[in-house]
Amino acid sequence: MRTLTRATAEERRHLPVSTADVVIRAIEGDGGGERFRGYAARFDSRTAIGNPLRWGFYEEIAPGAFTKTLSEGDARFLIDHDSYYVVSRVSAGSLELAEDAEGLPVDSALDQALSYVSDLKANIRNGNITGMSFGFYVIKDEWSTETVETSDGQSVEVEVRRILEVRLIEVSAVTFPAYEDTEAELASVASALVSRGDLAAIEKRARFRPELRDLLQLVGSDSSDRTSEVTPAEQNSAGQTALQQVEGEPGESTRETSTPQDAAADAEGTEPAETTRANQDARVLRMRGLAARYGLPHVAS
Repeated sequence: MRTLTRATAEERRHLPVSTADVVIRAIEGDGGGERFRGYAARFDSRTAIGNPLRWGFYEEIAPGAFTKTLSEGDARFLIDHDSYYVVSRVSAGSLELAEDAEGLPVDSALDQALSYVSDLKANIRNGNITGMSFGFYVIKDEWSTETVETSDGQSVEVEVRRILEVRLIEVSAVTFPAYEDTEAELASVASALVSRGDLAAIEKRARFRPELRDLLQLVGSDSSDRTSEVTPAEQNSAGQTALQQVEGEPGESTRETSTPQDAAADAEGTEPAETTRANQDARVLRMRGLAARYGLPHVAS
């Protein structure tokens, strides 16, 4: 089992409405009004990210994963992860977030003056809200392997990611599940693998999803010169390389301010002599394309 400290890209997880316990409750007293209550996350609830038997993994959130971020951060309650639709905010006193034994409960005031809050209430009551979600950066996680038995009686080794600490950005009531399609699942798997920096883990999954082989470029290695056997020292080195390649702090805009020509000029003298400016420009654009595809920050040249 290996504990990592990484934060490369924002991730999102979804909790179905059936387990989120979403309710609108009337406030007793002269002031009246209503409050929103529900869970954004449940501890020790195993979730399949992608296809764990082939190219995905299982994931759990450990109790205490939100403790530090709740004491330091200023999370918002949004609708569908859209920062335009801010329902409440911790610093404004309208949002209460605190871990309990089960997970991360959300207790929010509902401002009747906001038209989208009225829409939210109506959508909850008529069943259009499918659950809760939260946006976060992984600060600490650990990976382990387990053997599970498939429906046809075969034993398969799967990986389990246990999230130990996160930086919470926001919680959301959502109308769509976190994984609507395979591309969204791939993006989530890709983000976790780049954070992990484990070349062997990428190679293993690329046998089933060849497009994941592109991630080898994001961790500083070409799959053509790697075997599936990678030592822990190599894995750690690859992870450090990945972190060095990622530009900007979590939450910052990933809009590129320099041109490919600027990036190529900065890197002159660091590439082999036979590498031309055109080749280097192409590499920069290819790496940016990979980062955009998997929802990761832009990578340096």
